Amino acid sequence: MENIPQYRKLYEILRKHIIKGVYTEGDLLPSENELCAVHEMTRPTVRHALETLVKDGLITKKQGKGSIVRKPSQNIGILSIAGTASAVGVRYLKTDILQKPVIQTWSDNFPFELSELEQESGCIYMERLRYVDDEPVFYDVNHLPNIYLPRITQRSFENKSLFEILRKYYQIEIMGGEQKLKAVKPTVQLRQLLHLKPGQPVLYIERKLHTNKADFNIYSTIYFNSDKHAIYGNF
Repeated sequence: MENIPQYRKLYEILRKHIIKGVYTEGDLLPSENELCAVHEMTRPTVRHALETLVKDGLITKKQGKGSIVRKPSQNIGILSIAGTASAVGVRYLKTDILQKPVIQTWSDNFPFELSELEQESGCIYMERLRYVDDEPVFYDVNHLPNIYLPRITQRSFENKSLFEILRKYYQIEIMGGEQKLKAVKPTVQLRQLLHLKPGQPVLYIERKLHTNKADFNIYSTIYFNSDKHAIYGNF
């Protein structure tokens, strides 16, 4: 079991309550004194947790009033920052790791421009196949800069959220991004992986997600079988 700082434990609890709607936009969080009493934490620990919530845009602080909940951002264009599962409106029942995280160099024809630090650090590469109701829906290839992520290649990602692991263990939050979508003719490998019908196209998505860490972007190439599921987003 990893040692998570006390302030982070409180941060996770409050964040979960905000995301789930226990506290809605405009609500006041419990006071620092109340949080200290309920969670048996010191005032500096509670303040650290609240400062982190402010930094991540989940609350604002007003002198003499307290901590006010902000409505968290839910979507980036079509795809949700919560992950590709949220984009189809269902919960994934299974994730197969086709390539466990491995450190390697960036490819010469990488589709996005990299910062100097990203380029120099190399990348962490992994491939996943995501299922809904036991049917393969997403095949995604992820590239993460090899910085800020100690021991990530030793972690298990089977049936786990990449975004959740980055947030929980490395304090990396998705802040925004850019993406490109187009329909493409699948390769033989893609037809087999996604159980595509003859002549069926596949939706190709390139994503660059910005985070709260300097020079750390998450790059994903996603192939989506839209035969039974549609991607949606709120506008």
